Amino acid sequence: MGQQQLLLIVLGIIIVGIAIAVGVTMFQSSAVDTNRQAMIGDLANLAAKAQRFYRTPSALGGGSQSFNGFYLSPVDTGNANGSYSVTATKPSGTSYVAGSTTAISSDVDSIYIVGCGKEIGDDGSNKVKAYVTVTATSINTTILN
Repeated sequence: MGQQQLLLIVLGIIIVGIAIAVGVTMFQSSAVDTNRQAMIGDLANLAAKAQRFYRTPSALGGGSQSFNGFYLSPVDTGNANGSYSVTATKPSGTSYVAGSTTAISSDVDSIYIVGCGKEIGDDGSNKVKAYVTVTATSINTTILN
């Protein structure tokens, strides 16, 4: 083979290597975004359950205008998208939070439902994490990682 042909082969191998690296990076980014959006969808559904509990009379198993006693059932604490828990204190940080069935044990105006995904988030070391703030009339999402 001539020197020009070897140079073209090496150049071709370099271009294919770069294309593979870019493809892998794009796939990972897409997986993270997809996991985050799926988890936020789950959080919105759980927030709607919390509002339904808030509005339901206690005679029918609800909170009678209170989040006191609201909890996530074992089925709601985790799925293929992530794990979920409910708390009365505002979440912070990017550390993993396992699913929990612990009930809200105080009369508060708002609760927080925290979700931790399956993919590594934007910080490169911790899982995707977000939470929703649930009040009687609103649901607000905050992304932590």
